[in-house]
Amino acid sequence: MLVRLLYASRAVDTSAAAIEAILTQSHQHNPGCGITGVLCYGAGVFLQAIEGGRHAVSALYGQIQRDPRHCDVQLLHYEEITERRFGGWTMGQVNLSRVNHAILLKYCEKPELDPYAVSGQVSLALLEELMATASIIGHA
Repeated sequence: MLVRLLYASRAVDTSAAAIEAILTQSHQHNPGCGITGVLCYGAGVFLQAIEGGRHAVSALYGQIQRDPRHCDVQLLHYEEITERRFGGWTMGQVNLSRVNHAILLKYCEKPELDPYAVSGQVSLALLEELMATASIIGHA
């Protein structure tokens, strides 16, 4: 059974090297576990959708909750799915510095990533729009 999980967290270390290390680990670990998804990062905040088998997604989310590189981990949305929305990515990345601020304003009060201030469905809609506008990089 496939599931999709959406969570937000704050980066403990916001350096480019620390963020790159998280992405590298995702690219190395996720394919073997059948995990796909997208990671959006901006202003110290992660918004991530992960998809795959229920056991694999639950195990990965548990690892993220215990990962000292993340704090304030918050589950935003969880659902059983019939198909993947992010199946083309082992872990796509959104570069918010290149995103049109009007997209963020469409879903948020301010032109900044703040998944803590909106519903999980709004955050998922934002990720889908970023995917549709080719703002996501790092295909599988």
